[in-house]
Amino acid sequence: MAAASQRLDSVCVFCGSSEAADPAFLAAARQLGQTLAEADLRLVYGGGGVGLMGACARGAHEAGGRVLGIIPDFLMGRERALETVEHVIVSNMHERKMMMFERSDGFVILPGGIGTLEEVVELLSWRRLDLHAKPVVFYNPRNFWKTLFDCFQMTVDEHLTPADFMGSWRAVERIEEILPALKATAQPQADAVVQKA
Repeated sequence: MAAASQRLDSVCVFCGSSEAADPAFLAAARQLGQTLAEADLRLVYGGGGVGLMGACARGAHEAGGRVLGIIPDFLMGRERALETVEHVIVSNMHERKMMMFERSDGFVILPGGIGTLEEVVELLSWRRLDLHAKPVVFYNPRNFWKTLFDCFQMTVDEHLTPADFMGSWRAVERIEEILPALKATAQPQADAVVQKA
């Protein structure tokens, strides 16, 4: 068990790594990185230098922020690890996600593809199992995450997921709303250590 704490010092950002992403999404990711740096919050992210991931890290680093990238060795070339920031090289995706979770006090979800979806579903599944109570905030421009939220609601409507699960996160439409939403949902907690097979 971790000690109960209200401290919000490190924020993990899950997001896409595609260079073909909407330029508005890339600009928002960079702005988030700058915002975290200005608030003296460490960015924890997937370690790459491409897509929204790279834009967010560069935004934080160029604004003088603390950045920790966590990347599996097999993705070093494909995701072009951003070597200008501190990073940890791990052996697989499970280790990457676990370390990102352990080193973060809250989570921000930016637009992303299948990899981001996989990270989000696992994170919220752990929340559903009461393995953590860390704040989770979705950046939801143009209702990007509506289909996912609708899918979650369908599982509630079919009595497959408890109704209170829908309160496990907040969604905002503007980058400026992310930090206030994180801080509003951060609360003292004793986080269980998540065991991975």
